[in-house]
Amino acid sequence: MSKSKKQNVKIIFLGGVDGIGMNCTAFEYENDIIIVDCGVSFPEDDMLGVDLVIPDFTYLENNAEKVRALLITHGHEDHIGAVPYFLQKFPNVPVMSARLTLGILEGKLQEHGIRNAKLHEVHAGDIVNLGNFHAEFINVNHSMPDACAICINTPCGRIMHTGDFKVDYTPVGERMIDLPRIAELGRKGIQLLLCDSTNAERPGYTPSESSLAESFDRIFNNEDRRVVIATFSSNVHRVQQIINASEKYGRKVAVSGRSMQNFVNAAVKLGYLDVPDGIMIDLNDAKHFPPERVTIVTTGSQGEPMSALYRMAFGEHNQVSLGANDLVVLSSSAIPGNEKLITKIINELYKRGTDVITYSNYDIHVSGHACREELKLIHALTSPEFFMPVHGEYKHLIAHAGLAHEMGMPESHIVIPEIGRVVEMSKRKLKPSSTVAAGSVMVDGSGMGGVSGVVLRDRKRLSEDGVIIISAGVDTEAMCISVEPEVITRGFVYEKENEELIGRIKNCARESLIRSFAKGVDDIEILRSRLRDDIADYAKKRTKHRPMIVTTLFEIQL
Repeated sequence: MSKSKKQNVKIIFLGGVDGIGMNCTAFEYENDIIIVDCGVSFPEDDMLGVDLVIPDFTYLENNAEKVRALLITHGHEDHIGAVPYFLQKFPNVPVMSARLTLGILEGKLQEHGIRNAKLHEVHAGDIVNLGNFHAEFINVNHSMPDACAICINTPCGRIMHTGDFKVDYTPVGERMIDLPRIAELGRKGIQLLLCDSTNAERPGYTPSESSLAESFDRIFNNEDRRVVIATFSSNVHRVQQIINASEKYGRKVAVSGRSMQNFVNAAVKLGYLDVPDGIMIDLNDAKHFPPERVTIVTTGSQGEPMSALYRMAFGEHNQVSLGANDLVVLSSSAIPGNEKLITKIINELYKRGTDVITYSNYDIHVSGHACREELKLIHALTSPEFFMPVHGEYKHLIAHAGLAHEMGMPESHIVIPEIGRVVEMSKRKLKPSSTVAAGSVMVDGSGMGGVSGVVLRDRKRLSEDGVIIISAGVDTEAMCISVEPEVITRGFVYEKENEELIGRIKNCARESLIRSFAKGVDDIEILRSRLRDDIADYAKKRTKHRPMIVTTLFEIQL
């Protein structure tokens, strides 16, 4: 009797590679699947009307009976933002993460009307048994508390997934990364390392979060104006340092922006923020204090339209009006693609007489991701047999692969992952194999998946060339026009200044219908189709534009 063939572990990337965000990786062995992270990415400029982009869960839906758990490394949107959409499809799958991450998730699930989700709190050092997998959570440092790496023990060897991390020897308000445990697992044997690649191009080390204390001290010590600081709402460590500096110099602290309020409330409730009695005030009460005694912590560091700082800069905020008595501090670096939005806000602030401090001219931000020397340390401690760079754009993955090769990893042991590509790991090999359904699902409003490529193309045409709407009455029995065509345009031409063109479009519509009737066409759908094509051709010929054509024909007998 022949022995059954041993299975390989399948690593399936549903996101998080070849782009920033939408982190989601599935691990499969026989009848078990576990997933690490389930995040969103944000729409590109050409994704008109799209709010969020989430992973395609088709493969998981096709194997729903195998899905054992969703493990979350930390609470940033690019790692948890798609969890509500995941739970709509997999309501009984447990979600496991540390306390702060679950606290943030609870509020997010309430907003989506999701009740009775199976949220399981874990701590660094905990091991959870999930069928053929045993997953250990390991403390790491990042730009928010409770971040964890996850070491997955599989029948084919250990897989170390770092999540997002940095090596911070002097972190704010938490333990430093658990390098001893990572080294111990390395000595036991790591078959595959999946490692954060965001800063793989940057030499040296990422500065410690605590290094910013001196910068905040200098700002508050010499400042006799109201200070408005914009930062990422999830950066609880940064908010803590702002509170500490404000208390030292006798300032009250108010919070602006819904996500900032939600994060601060959750962090205070769960004990992640140390807030002295009486220092926090409601934003409405800030006007009762002299400017030099107020600090406002706000969202909008990336120039997001409709964020609190954006509305302040453009004079649209109901509670805060900025001017010469204010200093705005942008305590973040620009996410690639957001530079124009940030510059727009800075220009508006200067027009209002408000001074601005940014990352480019002051040390008021440090990254939450490891630079090259820190990455080398993790590679050295884990000594993996195989390596796949994750979490980054393609250039970051290539840079990280090069780093691994510099440290002695054979090129044949390095695989650059792709979304939808299955990579199989045995005790001796790591190789790409098949592909699965994967990609991006665009979320529009509260729905999911309702925005297809066709819809986006239509929106793009509407934004660039406008629309022509034509209505007419027809009598298909008498084969004639019963109500003359009417034309309405939006975003195509200004009708009052182009009456001649509108008249010619009406004539074109009339002639199109007459031609169709002359050819014996009495099907109203064929009439509409031919009318649409004739008007589209005429508009392109006359204006060089391709507006969307909407035709409405009513059956009205004479």
